[in-house]
Amino acid sequence: MAGIKDVAAEAGVSVATVSRVLNSHPSVSEEARVRVLAAVETLGYRPNAVARSLRTAQTRTLGLVISDVLNPYFTELARFVEEEARALGYSVIIGNADERPELQDHHIRTLIDRRIDGLLVSPADGGSPLMREVALGGTPMVFVDRWIPGIDVPVVRADGTGAVKDLVAHLHGLGHRRLAIIAGPAATTTGNERVEAFRDAMRELGLALPDAYIGQGDFQAASGRLATQRFLALAEPPEVVFAADNLMALGALDAIRARGLRVPDDIALAAFDDIPWFVHTDPPITAIAQPTADLARAAVRALADRIEGRTPQSVTLPARLVVRRSCGGAASNQRSDR
Repeated sequence: MAGIKDVAAEAGVSVATVSRVLNSHPSVSEEARVRVLAAVETLGYRPNAVARSLRTAQTRTLGLVISDVLNPYFTELARFVEEEARALGYSVIIGNADERPELQDHHIRTLIDRRIDGLLVSPADGGSPLMREVALGGTPMVFVDRWIPGIDVPVVRADGTGAVKDLVAHLHGLGHRRLAIIAGPAATTTGNERVEAFRDAMRELGLALPDAYIGQGDFQAASGRLATQRFLALAEPPEVVFAADNLMALGALDAIRARGLRVPDDIALAAFDDIPWFVHTDPPITAIAQPTADLARAAVRALADRIEGRTPQSVTLPARLVVRRSCGGAASNQRSDR
């Protein structure tokens, strides 16, 4: 196998110049960089990542711990994280917490043992002592989507408050007054934030949110199904079910259909976290879309800044309402909007 000295000889430069090119050092001329990269390609040279990590104390590897890999939102987030990391010269190891704090902590310990350079986490809950230890221990870390209050690390997230307000105003404009919500886990920041935004938006329009119209979910389809079954069993069921994530919305749709009801003729349905599937359901589902690609890119850049000694800032991006046919009104007579 070709070595770095072979590359230097082929390119007609010093070994030090080859090293600087491979490590993206800015002091190399464009001519030398082109010659070195051509030699690397010709000889099929592959740097020894282990040896390089021992020299530089970096592995060029990031850890990503997501809440649920089966949730299409987090699947898409992971895809864009990997894409941006690769563009910056990092690889990514992914751990799936499956919404379980103990599994989340297992992945974090494993990733740190593997000497990752930095960690992106969407916390499964807000009470992990390990997460605080990691932050205090100096491991570069960024929270993405969810966060833990009181831990001083950058947070990259979407603010859905404005979009929830737009949704409630849209529903109100269609004549709906009895609105119910399937909330996410109270142990997560997104679970709390979305139900409070919904409550506040309704209050501004003079609408009440009775306790019976608040279903407790866990960001899984089964909990959306169960909460909706309870709503439909009420003496006065809601006119609208708003699920605080996409999987709970699919569970709600199952429960509605199991009762022989139709969306939106008998009951309206909306969701937080837009996903491609919502275009293909019948009817297509009105949803709040987060800027997933932008969130992923901002999170990776913030973590790279922290690793490389710069001071990253927290980033908050707006979510937006995507109106489709699942809430009735004029949209129900139109093709779905994507």
